[in-house]
Amino acid sequence: MRELTSTERKRLRGLAHNLKPVLQIGKSGVASSQLAAIQQALEAHELIKLKFQDFKDQKTELIEIITQKTGCQLAGIIGHIAILYKEHAEVEKRKIQL
Repeated sequence: MRELTSTERKRLRGLAHNLKPVLQIGKSGVASSQLAAIQQALEAHELIKLKFQDFKDQKTELIEIITQKTGCQLAGIIGHIAILYKEHAEVEKRKIQL
């Protein structure tokens, strides 16, 4: 997957404005079950928000792990909320056109 441009990231942050966080990263950190849930949410919605309840100091490292393991890209971080994007593999099922 190609790298997002700054214009695309800005557009994705705008689209994510009204979204509620799909998952919360809490005391257990990023477990394999949470990675699977993130992957499923990305396949269903393409654009999701993650909220960091704990591990707020290590959120950049955790986001790096999440993006590597799920194949998504970071559209932005606002406070303790990360906006993640992964375009759908099938062109006709893509909801967001960049």
